[in-house]
Amino acid sequence: MNLSFRQRIYLVLIVLGAVPTAAAILGWALTQRASAPAAGGRAALEAVAASGRELLLTLDTSRLTPAERGALAAHVAELNSALSRTSQADAYTRYYSTGLAAVILFLGALLVYASLRLGGHLSRQLSRPIDELIGWTGHIRRHEPLPPDRPRRGAPEFAALRTALREMAAALERGRARELEAERLRAFREVARRVAHEMKNPLTPMRFAVAQLARSATNGQREALEVLAAETDRLEQLAREFTELGRLPSGPPAEVDLAELLGELLRTALPPEIERSLDVAPGTPPVVGHYDPIRRAFANILRNAVEAMHGRGAVRVAIRGEPGCVVVEVSDTGPGVPPADRERIFDPYVTGKRDGTGLGLALVKQTVETHGGSVAVMDAPGGGARFVVRLSLAGPRQPEGEAAER
Repeated sequence: MNLSFRQRIYLVLIVLGAVPTAAAILGWALTQRASAPAAGGRAALEAVAASGRELLLTLDTSRLTPAERGALAAHVAELNSALSRTSQADAYTRYYSTGLAAVILFLGALLVYASLRLGGHLSRQLSRPIDELIGWTGHIRRHEPLPPDRPRRGAPEFAALRTALREMAAALERGRARELEAERLRAFREVARRVAHEMKNPLTPMRFAVAQLARSATNGQREALEVLAAETDRLEQLAREFTELGRLPSGPPAEVDLAELLGELLRTALPPEIERSLDVAPGTPPVVGHYDPIRRAFANILRNAVEAMHGRGAVRVAIRGEPGCVVVEVSDTGPGVPPADRERIFDPYVTGKRDGTGLGLALVKQTVETHGGSVAVMDAPGGGARFVVRLSLAGPRQPEGEAAER
């Protein structure tokens, strides 16, 4: 017979409650047995009294001296008194035994009832949380969200276990999300490498052909050749971005002064019409990383800001140190990024520009995450977009799964 967990607990608790009851009944039985010799003594005394009465009937007291008659009378009186006391003691013993039996039976029944109620209560208190937690493990195994937490009474250990399970489920979900993201990026990198390779092969002969045609082209043909040259340049830029997306930084990392790097980018990468400002918090440490990828990442963010503002507006850069990282905030006065697009804009091939490739911000995310950091976009004070980049002071790390791939 298969019993449920609650039924097994209930049975154990009932057995534990029945043991004291059995001990009490056994004690009562021993008490009854101990009172048996008193009844045997009364029977012996009555036998002596009966023999004494027969002696009195056959004895001729007229021949006894007064002293002998007095002694005999005293003996008879004492014997009658002993018989009376024995009868009273016997009656008391019977009443006591009956009362004791009633009390023991009442207490035993009360104890059994209390054991049943307490066993049921404890079995529910123990089995319900355990059954609930077992159900939670099923949700975790099936990648389902855990039920919402609600206030409940019970042992604090179960509350701590629920909290630990929720934290474990959240950690597993984050791990699965990171693994899926890593797998997706590996697929993107592989596609990018293949596409860049296939694009670079025809670009060189196309450039030579356009240059050769330009030497003998008429005025009407030059316009078409300029379009061909522009589109060839665009394809070459796209091939370079595909190559960058599929390539990880190489060489040993070194210290990078972000204040110097961003100051130089603000001077050289922005049109003269753009207002610019750089605010560096005192004591901001340098980061350890690869200079060229970091420079390209921030150049892409600034280029994105310029294109969003259509070449007019203001760009503000703030750099500060935080525990374990350096934070760089790049704010612009453009239209900003809608909340629904703030996660998608870092995905490859996602762009809102007519001539965009959708790879610039994907390269930013790849570079930042390779350096152990994170990037996010939010609203800037006063309007516009604000890119927040965190770079770890611990230096670059190899993306998950890349070691196995290499």
